Amino acid sequence: MRNGVNIHLKDWASQFEWILSMIDVGVHMVDHEGVTVYYNETMANIDGLDRAQVLGLNVFELFPSLTSETSTLHLVLQTGERIADKLQTYVNMQGKQITSINSTYPLYEGDVMVGAVEIAKDISNVMSMYDQILDLNKQLTVSKQRNKSSVGTADYHFGDMIGQDPAFLKAVSIAKKAARSPSPVLIYGSTGTGKELVAQSIHNASSRRNQPFIAQNCAAVPKELMEALLFGTNRGAFTGSIDRQGIFEQANGGTLFFDELNNLDLSLQAKLLRVLQDGKIRRIGGMTEQKVDVRIIAAMNIPPQEALDKGILRSDLFFRLNVVHIELPSLVERLSDIPLLVDHCIERCNELFGTHVRGIRDAALQRLMRFKWPGSIRELMHAIESAFNIMEPGYDLLEEHHLPDFLFEPQPEVVAPLARLKPALHPISDIGLPSMLDQFERDVILSVFEQCAGNISQTAQALGLKRQALQYKLNKHGITK
Repeated sequence: MRNGVNIHLKDWASQFEWILSMIDVGVHMVDHEGVTVYYNETMANIDGLDRAQVLGLNVFELFPSLTSETSTLHLVLQTGERIADKLQTYVNMQGKQITSINSTYPLYEGDVMVGAVEIAKDISNVMSMYDQILDLNKQLTVSKQRNKSSVGTADYHFGDMIGQDPAFLKAVSIAKKAARSPSPVLIYGSTGTGKELVAQSIHNASSRRNQPFIAQNCAAVPKELMEALLFGTNRGAFTGSIDRQGIFEQANGGTLFFDELNNLDLSLQAKLLRVLQDGKIRRIGGMTEQKVDVRIIAAMNIPPQEALDKGILRSDLFFRLNVVHIELPSLVERLSDIPLLVDHCIERCNELFGTHVRGIRDAALQRLMRFKWPGSIRELMHAIESAFNIMEPGYDLLEEHHLPDFLFEPQPEVVAPLARLKPALHPISDIGLPSMLDQFERDVILSVFEQCAGNISQTAQALGLKRQALQYKLNKHGITK
């Protein structure tokens, strides 16, 4: 009794059943003979069945396509051992193909196994997307092979990279040199700085320009499918699997671009490292390895040191990829490039909208120059496109009132007038331009850091950097309180 209320086990059982009916994963429970004793609504939706059809039926009656070797519930009942994160494709009673990730556990009463429970997450839509990605990549590869005059599947070139900022020009210079070699490249830059544009430009300037360029965002595919996407599958690798190439095979001879590398599962990072070292892959379910000739370009939107410190990036993979390191400045670090970028955006929007806008008013440009641009160049391009959408007929210049509302929200004040900071004038021949740029960056950061009395958050805000990015640069330049 608690607070005068008698609590009975059966009352809790009804509460647990209600909880299981509300969660967004499927739950299928069977007794020791494989007969269904519980089946929640989510599992019914996954399988396309009615709960009333399922209760009291054996697993093999429900899913005729399963066998004693492929049914995870049956295997757990036979072995008493759990099966975790099993990818399974099957056909239900209505003939619908389902792909799910299942974890199956034995149920015990004391020392006696009384049944099993399976927890399933439906990924049929994701699997369909995975198939479409591989099919589209294959079509691009076949199309390229048929058209020998093709310039590959990358759209951007170095001529599309616009700016005069010294740090930006340094990054472009390194990228152009990297195009001459087959070495791996690691690009770091915040969201919207143009990391894939750099990767495509390197590919198109390299000897691989007529071979495939395939980009894969490591955060876009569940880890359970990523391995199959990377390396392909052999028939029988898992229930419903077929012989299919992965993107390593599809990119053979060309370039693979891994965006948001820090989101790649650590176990797959180890396998990626092995491919980088050996140049060989093995399909899931395959017995033999095959050589692949693929150049790897990877990108991250957080500082590599931060990813290493957090344990989300393997140090051995980092050192293997970081042969060529390119760091892209954010837009707030290259505000002087905004006029050039705006002119480019206007030209692009004129083509898109069929308009003849000549430029932008000074007041509107100054409004753009004062913004912090957390989304960097991509956000600036979207702002210009937004302005084109609301421009009234007859205007041939972008006015301040055409700009999106978020540009008029209050912005934190910059502590130091960065535009007035000048680099120490040393002869370039003495130290070289790259070293001069590094020294200038250090001088600017140190100046603001001292004005902020060593407060990292205030310094990051003043410089328009994320705190983690500033911490990385402080470590890089050896700046401490």
